Amino acid sequence: MSKYKLFLLRHGEGAWNKENRFCSWVDQKLSEDGVKEAQDCGRLLREQGYKFDIVFTSILSRSIQTAWLVLEAMGQEWVPVVKSWRLNERHYGSLIGLNRAEMALQHGEEKVKLWRRSYDMTPPPIDESHPYFLEIYNDRRYTTCDVPIENLPRAESLKEVLDRLLPYWDSTVVPEIKKGRTVLISAHGNSCRALLKHLEGISDEDIASVTLPTGIPVLLELDENLSPVKPRQLLGDQAKIQAAIKKVEDQGKKSNKK
Repeated sequence: MSKYKLFLLRHGEGAWNKENRFCSWVDQKLSEDGVKEAQDCGRLLREQGYKFDIVFTSILSRSIQTAWLVLEAMGQEWVPVVKSWRLNERHYGSLIGLNRAEMALQHGEEKVKLWRRSYDMTPPPIDESHPYFLEIYNDRRYTTCDVPIENLPRAESLKEVLDRLLPYWDSTVVPEIKKGRTVLISAHGNSCRALLKHLEGISDEDIASVTLPTGIPVLLELDENLSPVKPRQLLGDQAKIQAAIKKVEDQGKKSNKK
């Protein structure tokens, strides 16, 4: 029997989502379409009668901005928003800033798919020669983390995302859910996928085929042990959702190159 409701949300489209580039820890605002996605998501949740008690985001602007827009559209701006780097997008290392379709031409679609979707493959690490290294590691937001900047990731597999996310989930998010509060996690494709893998017991192989489109809320109904009691629900127009999933899956294909 369902005891708790948890909502996961991949942020609305960002500027680099539109350009099909690995954004990762580079801070980006939402695109115009991304703003609309977040607002539409909030309106949908309001129409369906949902009310949030607390929202968790990463410390990247596109995650926070999405949460704000959703809450505004729901008329729930007062709901607390709690931020942590542990909900950040996966760190794509030296791939940050590169175009996925161009990489598929260069390295092959299968290699790019492994880098993007596999569970335990870590891309090459970022180093100080990378054009975005200083922009990330000189950013004041990372002085707020619960680990020193020099100990923050330089690249991550999905497994490593889950490893850094789980302590926060267990210590901070779970207690809120167990108080009976309705929680929204407004985060990123990979931090949400990592959490789904944990909650749903998805295998290392099968997680590669789990795709979350931007701006689509995912409802999980959980029992008292936080195990799902029914399959996850992607809320909204199902035909549009399937089209959005295909769009994400096509990002790593050569034909996407403009």
